[in-house]
Amino acid sequence: MSTLINPATGEFLSEARDTPVAGVAAAVRRAREAYQEWSGATAAERARVLLRFADLVEADAQELTRLEVGETGKPASVFREGELPFAVDNLRFFAGAARSLEGTGAGVLSPGYTSVLVRRPVGVVGAIAPWNFPLVMAVWKLGPALAAGNAVVVKPAPRTPGTTLRLAELFAGAGAPDGLLQVVLGGAEVGQALVADPGVDLVSVTGSTETGRAVMRGAAVLPKQVHLELGGKAPALVFGDADLADMARGVAMGATYNTGQDCTAATRVYIAREVYGQAVEALRATLEGIRTGDPWDPATDIGPLISGEHRERVHGFVERAVAAGASVALGGVPEEGPGFYYPPTLVTGVTQDSEIAQEELFGPVLLALPFDDEDEAVRLANDTRYGLASSVWSTDVARALRVSHRLDVGVTWVNDHLPIASEAPHGGVKGSGFGKDMSQEAVQAYSVTRHLMIKHQVPEARESFRPS
Repeated sequence: MSTLINPATGEFLSEARDTPVAGVAAAVRRAREAYQEWSGATAAERARVLLRFADLVEADAQELTRLEVGETGKPASVFREGELPFAVDNLRFFAGAARSLEGTGAGVLSPGYTSVLVRRPVGVVGAIAPWNFPLVMAVWKLGPALAAGNAVVVKPAPRTPGTTLRLAELFAGAGAPDGLLQVVLGGAEVGQALVADPGVDLVSVTGSTETGRAVMRGAAVLPKQVHLELGGKAPALVFGDADLADMARGVAMGATYNTGQDCTAATRVYIAREVYGQAVEALRATLEGIRTGDPWDPATDIGPLISGEHRERVHGFVERAVAAGASVALGGVPEEGPGFYYPPTLVTGVTQDSEIAQEELFGPVLLALPFDDEDEAVRLANDTRYGLASSVWSTDVARALRVSHRLDVGVTWVNDHLPIASEAPHGGVKGSGFGKDMSQEAVQAYSVTRHLMIKHQVPEARESFRPS
């Protein structure tokens, strides 16, 4: 049984009954049965279902907002006006992408044979979604997997099952085969059962790097395909010619959106030494103006962290950094009162090899470090096991492009941090995983290429296939 707590108040919301291990196997079997029908549907039929699903999600905005805000504590206005419309746009994009999943006519590759390459669904996808963006991340898995012709068994995070369960209810009215989308609830034991089930053909996970490793170990037993979007430690590189006011707004937003509980959050800002003092002051002033508070108050910019335990974890990073010699320019003290609030925090004086500069913190904490030249900026930015996102701040277009190409990450923004689009792939390298969410690449990630080789000519008889 999972206990659901409102992070904004610390109050009990409800309890969610975990799916027994036998129930996971049953869900996979039901999904497999539905897959047999769905995989034979035309692309146009799959697209129509996804479009109806998008309409149902859009019309259910009030209930989805109530569920997501209650379980995550994120501001209602941010979810209702930003994340929810974006999730609907994702579904509509994937409806179109379902009709663009084409194979390649390869032609004659061997004398007397015509080869055709076709794209086919993988089968049953086991999807594990995180607690920081429950609705959006579920859509990022459901949309491309269903568009490609797969069935899906999805496990939301134990703290935030509400919107995923609601998505399944809405999907039931979209006209798909019964059982095509299944939801299982619970923690690590349920996740392990889903990963290990022989009826699951591909496992897609968004979570920590440690979770990704565990999933890879479990999936290797059969083996089966794995799609991973894992942690991040995104750097922002600020050069001396950057617009510091614009940079402060963009990096502060990138560091605190969703209370910093975002794998692509700006966490390390490297600043050219000649403007370091000015840039730190601009960041401090901007972060100071970010308002924490009641998620239902339209004036609130960021809400609480997900739990008391997570707040202690975030604060522990800051405390250990200060004990090691760092300074807190802003914040750094948990807020009093109900709920799990933590203020926007700016830390200076850390070293590159320190824990706080190397490990994913997942809170509204930004580190500011100086650099002397472009090579050092790139070296410091790449000096981490993660490789998900980054940003470059400069008015020199040539330098911005040159530096962007040298960063070992999945995405680099220039003079901004965080914007995304349904058409653009999202994913990382190194310890941040592999595989892409969103875009046509995501649909391809949930399909496989098959080679059809058709004999069209009877070969002349010969004594041997050995070279003469």
